[in-house]
Amino acid sequence: MSPQGVPSTVPDDGLTTRARRGRPLLIVHTGDGKGKSTAAFGLALRGWAQGWPIGVFQFVKSAKWRIGEEKALETLGESGAGGTVTWHRMGAGWSWIQNRVDPAGDPAAAAAEGWAQIRRDLAAQTYRLYVLDEMTYPLRWGWLDLDEVVDTLRTRPGAQHVVITGRAAPTPLLDAADLITEMTKVRHPMDAGQKGQKGIEW
Repeated sequence: MSPQGVPSTVPDDGLTTRARRGRPLLIVHTGDGKGKSTAAFGLALRGWAQGWPIGVFQFVKSAKWRIGEEKALETLGESGAGGTVTWHRMGAGWSWIQNRVDPAGDPAAAAAEGWAQIRRDLAAQTYRLYVLDEMTYPLRWGWLDLDEVVDTLRTRPGAQHVVITGRAAPTPLLDAADLITEMTKVRHPMDAGQKGQKGIEW
């Protein structure tokens, strides 16, 4: 892609420039560097400003963490000035199945239930943008069927964008993605023994 936003190649796919531009994207933010989730939430801010309904599904973070982006996006979603924002955390047992699946007791079952809801939402075209935060981990750990996830994402209907975050994204997911960003760590305060802090990590 050139700095002016002009593609370096134009595929012979029979699509008009407008149709090609409007294609829904599967996006992966991976790598060992900081900022994968933050970049995905920045994308959610753009979608909110466009009036899109946003669905956030967090697969790993503890229920004790209420990250800054969650508070900001939920407040914006409630403002009525842009799109809606719906936030689900596996660490809280998922918002639609309280007390049914204990993520601490059976995290694989909790991850499977989260993916089952995402499949239902994709089929119903509930959201315009899905942020599947830290979903690479249940894929790597075998809690979810990788081939089934990739096939579902490839064949999703409508104009639904999906962004998946997490380290070591599996190759089949990368092969299916339209946009991949790899965050590379050069230096981090934790290397010098400094723990995370408010406003930076959450």
